[in-house]
Amino acid sequence: MSNVGSQEARVEVEEVERIDVDEVDTPNTTDVPSNEVEEENSMKRRTTKRKSQVWNDFAMIENDDGTRKAVCNHCGMKFAMKVGGPTSTLMRHQKTCVARQVSDKKQKVLALDSVMFDGKGGGPSVYKYDKEKVREIIAKMIIVHEYSFRMVEHTLFNVLLRTLNPRFDSVSRVTIRNDCMKLFISEKKKLKEILRSVGKICLTTDLWTSNQTIGYMCLTVHFMDMDWKLQKRVISFCGLPPPHTGLAIADAILQCLIEWGIENKVCTVTMDNESANDVAIRNLKDNFSLKGNLYFGGRIFHVRCCAYILNLMVQDGLDEIRGIVENVRESVKYFKMSPARLHKFAEIVRQLQLPTSRRLVLDVPTRWNSTYKMLESALFFKEVFPRYAERDPNYRWLPSSDDWKKADEVCKFLEVFSEATLSFSGSKYPTSNLFLPEVWKIKQMLNEKSLYERDFMRDMTYKMREKFEKYWGECNLVMAIAAVMDPRYKMKLIEFCFPKIYSSIEAGRHITLVREALYASFYEYVNATSFADSAMTSSSANHDLVAVSGVSKSVAEFDEWTTTIDSIEPIKSDLDVYLEEGRLINKGNTNSVKFDALEWWKTNTLKFRILSDMARDILSILISTVASESAFSAGGRVLNKCRSCLKPETVQALICTGDWIRSELEIEKLEESDDEDMQEVCFE
Repeated sequence: MSNVGSQEARVEVEEVERIDVDEVDTPNTTDVPSNEVEEENSMKRRTTKRKSQVWNDFAMIENDDGTRKAVCNHCGMKFAMKVGGPTSTLMRHQKTCVARQVSDKKQKVLALDSVMFDGKGGGPSVYKYDKEKVREIIAKMIIVHEYSFRMVEHTLFNVLLRTLNPRFDSVSRVTIRNDCMKLFISEKKKLKEILRSVGKICLTTDLWTSNQTIGYMCLTVHFMDMDWKLQKRVISFCGLPPPHTGLAIADAILQCLIEWGIENKVCTVTMDNESANDVAIRNLKDNFSLKGNLYFGGRIFHVRCCAYILNLMVQDGLDEIRGIVENVRESVKYFKMSPARLHKFAEIVRQLQLPTSRRLVLDVPTRWNSTYKMLESALFFKEVFPRYAERDPNYRWLPSSDDWKKADEVCKFLEVFSEATLSFSGSKYPTSNLFLPEVWKIKQMLNEKSLYERDFMRDMTYKMREKFEKYWGECNLVMAIAAVMDPRYKMKLIEFCFPKIYSSIEAGRHITLVREALYASFYEYVNATSFADSAMTSSSANHDLVAVSGVSKSVAEFDEWTTTIDSIEPIKSDLDVYLEEGRLINKGNTNSVKFDALEWWKTNTLKFRILSDMARDILSILISTVASESAFSAGGRVLNKCRSCLKPETVQALICTGDWIRSELEIEKLEESDDEDMQEVCFE
């Protein structure tokens, strides 16, 4: 309060000073002796340099009546001033002038340069306009949000940036493209350093043809970071010239791995079931085997995409009700083609008092889950279809009542497959321990429906079981071993669900196979750890033997001998202890996805020193190529019809750098789901 009072008093004093000086009459020079007038005129003509620093912010002006005033250069306030008079009033104003504080170029402006995009960061720092930094941020914005290069030439974009900072210099689309390529190179160097410290990596790869009719191959690496968090990075989105043979695919993958320096770290490769991919896998497997870099004895090197297998299974099953699916699909197309038809359909919906917020869905025929959603939405409006047919004689695709019953049974049957697909294709890339229960539910449903009394369901189930036996008839070691690495399941889940999936003889054989593969993989880690420990011990012992002499040398030899004796493997290994312990009961949490197996192993690293390393690598294996397919969605947005002339190297830089920056800054990507390809019919 005292500061405020002093400021008010100061203002009052300034006003009084200005009023008093202004109101004092100018002396009449006629009453003054002539010699004094001449002396005053000579003083006026004399020019002396002002020494006070206050005059850097004030200017002296002379009014018509001869009076002088000091004017603030910032706010324009005037003060009465005599020649050679005191400047204390001006100095007080100089300290309190708001306009001066804002416009003074020497005033330090605070900025939050250290604040990241998520709002986290350090304290304020001194702002300094950095032209190169601004261009770097614009390049990141274009890459991450998939904008066009031409955006930097848009008029209002430049108006906005000049409004924020008048010193902004416009850049051309060619310049910003070059900035994006430089950013790609710098980010690639950073990622190489990260991958250099990673032990094992898993690959997912797939092929895609763009609207340029250019084939692209996407290669994604998956690894565990130091905090036991599953990471993924797109390291290649390169053009692959035809023909896309298995040898060409294998050569492209090897070339990319060598370029990144990770050819000796590949643990598994996840691909779909194309024949060319099988040839590529055999070539890669032979190459890694010759170099002695085939982990897990090559037993789980090739992982088939489970989401792709599910799609093949369900598509074969839907062929049995192809007529029903075609009738529903053509009906939705018919309604969608005319606003008058939609209006008539909506009127019937309102008459039946059905919610207009629900919509009809037109599927993508190659995606079974979109067909499932189309049937599900049509079933909701099944009472509308016959009433519409009564009002429109041109409508010819009305499903019969028996067709609706079949569609209803099929939708209930496919609900299990829909849940499994969501699990396999999760946007957060769940760990591989979650998938065996889903496969078990699918096989159990197929077994139940194969005994169904209705012929169409039996025929549908028979075709799907054939596909299941083709791809999952033999035990999937990745899913089985990963399930054992889940402390809630261990071997108990294998012993429980295998008899339900396979026959009694096959179940026993597969359980034995899983146990043997589990122990064989574990002892690979034991041998690798023992070799590393012995090398370290030998180096330390040699150093000690050189350093000591006489009696102490004998003591060092004794220490070396006891170290060898103590390093003998205990009777029970980590794996034995882990399997013999009771299962983890996850009380109060029925949703298995919420349990983090990686976090459990991270906590128990000291207890299971070797087994935790194995669990770390097994749980990071991807059983779906959804990571690569999501990159194709981004490729479709980058290579839209307005940007179809981009060179393949530019496309790769944009796709890869965008993935790296989003991962680093934890920016959620707006994924294109299957729903975006489906067309919805709205009645509101």
